[in-house]
Amino acid sequence: MTSRILLVIACFPVLAAGAESTHTFSASVSPGGMHEECMKLARDETRRYEWASDAPVDFNIHYHEGNEVFYPVKRDGAKKGKDTFKAKIAQDYCWMWTAKTAAKIEGKLEK
Repeated sequence: MTSRILLVIACFPVLAAGAESTHTFSASVSPGGMHEECMKLARDETRRYEWASDAPVDFNIHYHEGNEVFYPVKRDGAKKGKDTFKAKIAQDYCWMWTAKTAAKIEGKLEK
């Protein structure tokens, strides 16, 4: 258990620092559950993303300002996605998947 926690913590500074790398992830999401991959992006900074799920999921890229949530990208009932996201403002952005049924999601985020 401890090694898993350390592995997760070790991944986030790489993304936050904007290192030239690919971050891969795999998540098993329970019915009604969700998975997020979050990072801070500067204005005009981009991230390529690609993911696939074995069941339809609701996907979005969002950020928070106070009590409001903004969704630059939002797709419901998708089984895959691939695109490049460009931040319009400096912000902490989250790629989020919500499952209505059990889903296995695999993907990558890269600079």
